[in-house]
Amino acid sequence: MSDDIRLAFAHPSERAAALDPARPMRDRISLRDHVVEVEIGAFQPERGTTQRVRFNVVVEVRPHPAPLDDDVDRVLSYDTIAEAIAAELSCERLNLLETLAERIAERILTEPQAMRAYVRVEKLDRGPGALGVEIVRDRRPDAPRLVQSADPEQEALHHPLVVFLSNAAIADPALPHWLDRMGAGAHPVVLCVGAADTPAPRSAIAPAQRRIDLLAIEQNAWVLAGRDPRCVVRGSRTEIDWAMKHRQFTVWAPSKIVLDSVEHPSASPRDAVALALWLARQLQAARVLVVGMGEVAPEAGPGVAAVAPGALLDAL
Repeated sequence: MSDDIRLAFAHPSERAAALDPARPMRDRISLRDHVVEVEIGAFQPERGTTQRVRFNVVVEVRPHPAPLDDDVDRVLSYDTIAEAIAAELSCERLNLLETLAERIAERILTEPQAMRAYVRVEKLDRGPGALGVEIVRDRRPDAPRLVQSADPEQEALHHPLVVFLSNAAIADPALPHWLDRMGAGAHPVVLCVGAADTPAPRSAIAPAQRRIDLLAIEQNAWVLAGRDPRCVVRGSRTEIDWAMKHRQFTVWAPSKIVLDSVEHPSASPRDAVALALWLARQLQAARVLVVGMGEVAPEAGPGVAAVAPGALLDAL
């Protein structure tokens, strides 16, 4: 029992060696005591501030079938581990260490040589000691490789058409025809709106007002959803990515993505067009159309155009 306790608190490399002595030994690479400042956590005091998070990762690898000959391209790089951590931290703000550890392991195990991953993630600033989780994951036989498709049609699914609709455009009788044309295009469609014309409640506390303004946009998103059944409100990046992959329309409800983002948008929720442009950058949009809002500032960048509702079909 004492040895079990020791292994429970040992470095993942020791656990890796002891977990299955009967299995043939595999080579291991590791990243130890990698500390990153990150915003993470489910509690309100953890929002809007960073804390130190420590990563310890061990990866069991399949030996290369040919001699290494001191060739770096024949081994799994240590950078793969650090890059997996950085990539998952940059995707979105997370509440749970368990989710972060799972995603890191999954990303590492898409590498052809990676067979098993031990991931320990610990918060260093939330208590008298390190608070953390440790997981062990094996490579699935069908593990995908994280590569972009060379198929132009598949590539287009990763770069949506983002369309911001004014309140007048939302109410326009031509909306179903616009959606028909948008849906026939090569790119999936993400629709963005601002708040309704009715003023939102006011709060003297800035974070509270921010949430109120975001919720005001979401209320109007549901108004748009009620105009056509193809307009489905989605609030998470996972939902949006799924909808894009399946060529379904998204009406963006911004609260979750904005509040959970690693790099918070500088735009106020009251500047709904600027917020939509921020989302377009996050999604690497192919084009952005701003309908019924007048001119768009030059700093909006290439691929952004302002159109009147009557000219939208021509713009599509």
